Amino acid sequence: MTEELERDGATAQRTSVLDHRFGAGEPYTLGVEEEFMLLDPETWDLVQHIDAVLAKAAEGEFADRVHSELMQSVVEITTPVCRSAAEAGEQLRRLRTHVSEVARSEGCRYASAGTHPFSFFERQRITAKDRYRRLVEQMQYIARRELIFGMHIHTAVDDADKAMAVTNALLPHIAEFLALSASSPFWRGEPTGLHSSRQMIFSSFPRSGIPPRFSSYAEYAELVGQLERTGAIADYTHIWWDVRVHAKLGTIELRICDAVTNIDDVVAITAYFQALVKRYSEEFDAGRKLDGYHRILTVENKFLAARYGLDARVMDLATGADERVPISELVRRTYRDLVPHARELGSESELEGINEILSRGNGADRQLRIWNANRDITEVVRDLAKTTEVGLSRVP
Repeated sequence: MTEELERDGATAQRTSVLDHRFGAGEPYTLGVEEEFMLLDPETWDLVQHIDAVLAKAAEGEFADRVHSELMQSVVEITTPVCRSAAEAGEQLRRLRTHVSEVARSEGCRYASAGTHPFSFFERQRITAKDRYRRLVEQMQYIARRELIFGMHIHTAVDDADKAMAVTNALLPHIAEFLALSASSPFWRGEPTGLHSSRQMIFSSFPRSGIPPRFSSYAEYAELVGQLERTGAIADYTHIWWDVRVHAKLGTIELRICDAVTNIDDVVAITAYFQALVKRYSEEFDAGRKLDGYHRILTVENKFLAARYGLDARVMDLATGADERVPISELVRRTYRDLVPHARELGSESELEGINEILSRGNGADRQLRIWNANRDITEVVRDLAKTTEVGLSRVP
């Protein structure tokens, strides 16, 4: 890999992804990011309280783990580097508890889901940071309506080309992660008929969705370099694919997931992702060819997962079967393949939570059950706030 990229006979600016940290740390370590909504405990609408929440959070030990996002009604938490899904779960419970205490002290509540069921993006204020101002200036309406909430999971990989190959291999599993995490069946006070409305909203962003497959990290770096040199993007973090390599952290970052309400579901999906990265990393190390499929097929399965959640019938790309199969069947098959990897990672019990999600449904299923019981959209939000706080412990 060259240290500089050449263009038109002159030395071009070095691309941001060449200074990567793949191999700088222990493989398969984890990090999780969650985006939460800040709520009025009486109306259950969103409130613009991020400045007060951050000021209060700055007084405690988690000051560096609580952040703002594009809208002032959104708060983000980030875990430190963790070795296992269990450790990540412990950190997330502590952080969720902290956010709960801070929010309550400022007269609000918080909740986790892919969209707020009835709030309007027109009523939200943009956070006063240069990055967000530039984003709105560039994207206009596309950015202003991005009132959505996601969960991102990072897993470390010890080689750049391996990370790219594993990312390619993960693409057929994108639909599984979306079906497991889908929690946004409402938008602007109406049921959309989708389990993940968030995906349809974010799909209007450029450089989003299912990524192309790359033959090597160098090919990926060349693409990013051209985007950066021409000023199309500031750096690679403005590429918002459903899964991407994260050069500065030396990780593969899963970005497809809706924000997940139940903390145990977060931990289970984290264990699923970590074990899947381990599985494909070891296959790469053994010299096995990692299968890939046409982007049209993976995009179609992703749409079906967004539309129907765990009830989706999708194409079985691994077998090439002529009939579509329940996505839950694919999840169970992947689960069985991952059990020995999760056991080696110390996350076998956390991975078992996938079966619980398959048994009772995802977050969208729960929201729709509450809605169908009484058609009270505020009750849906009230339950989100309550369920987000289930299983939390007091922060020492």
